[in-house]
Amino acid sequence: MEKYPTGFRFYPTEEELISFYLHNQLHGLKQDKIHRVIPVLDIFNTEPWNLPQLAGELCREDREQWSFFAPMQEREARGGRPSRSMATGYWKATGSPGYVYSSDNKVIGVKKSMVFYVGKAPTGRKTQSKLNEYRAIELSPTNPNSTSSNISIPKLRCEFTLCRVYVVSGSSRAFDRRPPKAVARETTIQGGDNTAISGGSGCGDASSSGVVAANVGSSHQWETASLEEPIWDWEQPDWL
Repeated sequence: MEKYPTGFRFYPTEEELISFYLHNQLHGLKQDKIHRVIPVLDIFNTEPWNLPQLAGELCREDREQWSFFAPMQEREARGGRPSRSMATGYWKATGSPGYVYSSDNKVIGVKKSMVFYVGKAPTGRKTQSKLNEYRAIELSPTNPNSTSSNISIPKLRCEFTLCRVYVVSGSSRAFDRRPPKAVARETTIQGGDNTAISGGSGCGDASSSGVVAANVGSSHQWETASLEEPIWDWEQPDWL
């Protein structure tokens, strides 16, 4: 921990999860370093309450979310449906799968959300454990001998999926929580323009800013400060 400043978190965007981490895993690159934050695990054969202790060594102390590479199941490789059940419960899809877009508005992956239920389907009891499963989309060039124009064909990669597991707590995430007195004091200081500093919407979605939680809200004073000089001045971690 001597290499990392207090408050360091691993909160990548969905684009970073797919474009960097999942693509490197699929191509066998940077394995020793990437697995320190996202290890390979048969996640659908492991109860969600056991996942935190199996997380990457650099994320094991996190209490809100954990990421894993899940290898393709043998039955799925043979054309069957993947199993999402285990002895104690099962993962059930919620909502419809959706596309994940890059910052330049290109489709780079597919996302499916699931909720863990304890018991046997279909009468299981819903828990607070949720999972986002990501698959990467790569562009494969057409046959150079083809008479058609040279257009890349999207291909869904299924050798590995990247799963982000988290627990719904009903309260704001850790990096948004602030003492009520501090919030009240800041509101008083900025009373002239009736603007209070907000904790923001949290990291972890497509609007987040990388591996360090740095959402400082919408106050004009903070926005101005962030443009003029960084709020912190430590060096960027060099583990990748």
